[in-house]
Amino acid sequence: MSKVVHVAVGVVTRGDGKILIARRPDHLHMGGRWEFPGGKVEAGESVQEALYRELLEEVAIEVQELQPLMEIRHDYPEKTVLLDTWQVTRFTGEALGREQQEIKWVSAGELDNFHFPDANQAIIEAVKGSFS
Repeated sequence: MSKVVHVAVGVVTRGDGKILIARRPDHLHMGGRWEFPGGKVEAGESVQEALYRELLEEVAIEVQELQPLMEIRHDYPEKTVLLDTWQVTRFTGEALGREQQEIKWVSAGELDNFHFPDANQAIIEAVKGSFS
């Protein structure tokens, strides 16, 4: 049984309906693919605390409002991930790639034009459904 990696994921939306995505660094698992920003939940940290921390560290935004979207458990050959996904509906700051990662604001309809890790497909479908 592989260890489960608990990940806080933020579907960050701004007022015009665009969604923030970031390209994973090449040296990481699923490197080069696009993702919704977030990261591992550390010991003693709530999912919300992890998401606040990760979004500030990775893309320079401070979460003001969020709501649960979905949880996805996905088994890769090398590990299992639990994606604890939240919709960030209000934030402050201007998003930028603090870790030199490429970021983009895209519409829900454009998500299919980007190569995401397999575990993200259910999130993409949920986002497209809620913005159609």
